[in-house]
Amino acid sequence: MRKKNIFVRDIATVLAGLNNSQSICCFLDALLTLPEKARIGLRWRLVCLLESGIPQREIAKRLGISLCKITRGSRELKEKPAFRKIVAAYKINNKRERKIKS
Repeated sequence: MRKKNIFVRDIATVLAGLNNSQSICCFLDALLTLPEKARIGLRWRLVCLLESGIPQREIAKRLGISLCKITRGSRELKEKPAFRKIVAAYKINNKRERKIKS
């Protein structure tokens, strides 16, 4: 498990060193498969919706995912104040919500 944490820190270091979203997208495109990118994007969307106060059942309906996945995101927001702060800051800086087609 320790080695996995080192690898995640390595990725975090690379991302922190990139200075624009285009470079970060290029890096993620090379590193992740389409399904991996889709899962990460979906998880990000659900925590943003949770942070907005949308009920879990509504999120499940909108995104077509199980309540278990939403519960995990909710738990992360509750247990990790630093993560919640990042999501809240993103929401403030990006007031325009993207529409997800169901």
